Amino acid sequence: MKKEYNFTNAQPNPYAARLRRQISIRLNVDTIEYFKKTAQDVGVPYQKLINMYLSDCAAKKIKPTLVWK
Repeated sequence: MKKEYNFTNAQPNPYAARLRRQISIRLNVDTIEYFKKTAQDVGVPYQKLINMYLSDCAAKKIKPTLVWK
């Protein structure tokens, strides 16, 4: 290991925008169970499946249709 490193030619991480951030989110128990079962069926972790689904919605700019009764 060097005593000093030269970072004068260092560049910002081009993938920094793709980093993930941990948050807290409240989901209904039945929603979590649905994603857990679906994730098990397709063979991915359920949190990754939820992230993939939400990322797909965001990429397609899908907006929910809300009907209040």
